[in-house]
Amino acid sequence: MRPPDYSALDETLEIMTPMGPELNNGFSNHAPMAIEAMCAMRRGDAVMPWFERYRGSLAPRCARVARLRGDNWRDALGDHRRSEDWFQFFCNELEDRPWPSVLDTWAARLAPGLMAAATHGVIRTGHATRALALEDTPARRRELADGLAYWAADYMALPAERHKPARAMPSDAIARLQMIPLEIRRGNFGSFTDALAQLDSFEPFKDTLDAVDPTGDAHRFLSDLTATFARVFLANARDTYTTIAFVHAVTGPSAIRPLLPYLRDTTVHGSLGYAWQTAAAMYATFGTRANLSRIDMDEGKICGEDELIQRAIACGDEHAIKFTEVCLREHAFNPDPAFFAAAEHAIHMLSAAT
Repeated sequence: MRPPDYSALDETLEIMTPMGPELNNGFSNHAPMAIEAMCAMRRGDAVMPWFERYRGSLAPRCARVARLRGDNWRDALGDHRRSEDWFQFFCNELEDRPWPSVLDTWAARLAPGLMAAATHGVIRTGHATRALALEDTPARRRELADGLAYWAADYMALPAERHKPARAMPSDAIARLQMIPLEIRRGNFGSFTDALAQLDSFEPFKDTLDAVDPTGDAHRFLSDLTATFARVFLANARDTYTTIAFVHAVTGPSAIRPLLPYLRDTTVHGSLGYAWQTAAAMYATFGTRANLSRIDMDEGKICGEDELIQRAIACGDEHAIKFTEVCLREHAFNPDPAFFAAAEHAIHMLSAAT
């Protein structure tokens, strides 16, 4: 089989050169991620029609504040105003060093803040890495710089206390994860990150990071993690808001997979631990159903890969497109009907919202 055609990604990345990481409404700019996903699914033909509908919502890059250097970057970590400073910093880094070296260094530093922009920083980095691994071009290096910059500027560490990691996989640990009780859970938040701030005062969550041991086989751990949260998605995605929240509990962790070949073991293990914590944070904050064993996944009612892709593109929602590609990717590593069922449910929920 021929490799996927990424020419549509390259064309749109050039068009988006002056555009920033967010839209006019303040939400994340999903265009580079959704377009890379379409190319990976061999649907480059759908990119330009989709992009023409989406591009009117793109916002220009913000002004730079001050130059970042190797000795002062910590001061700008998590400072949303410094996104363009971070972008220029990473552009310089990628000129001076091989991109895998830059990726490993900064994935290690940024992993504790993997929740950045509701995981869009690491997701954009993951899509950029996969494209860059296929072909090293200036536009794709620039996209990697944008992904890392978004991750750094919106860096968000979740509350955690360090203990000896439990000898558990995510599929075991999820049963012991506590959700914020509905009677004390607040609502009407303008963003996911605002809602997630409730975890700062929810003491049980602080033990979550070390509820699993990510030091074994990385691909096996990641497959267990994404399959577990595909089931969490099926049990808890009950409206548009929660559908989008739980989409990121799968796509955020899955974004680590394209990074794995370029990371040292210590970086991999740290990243996987924070990927679990990030997905668990979505569950603790937005979840309502803990029983994952009674989920209807009648394989006879679930459509096939080609139909899923077509339905996701016809839906047009950027989350449906990205989530479908991730579910197909994860299913290829770990065949599990939960992935196809989750993609189908997301398309249904997000089609109703468009």
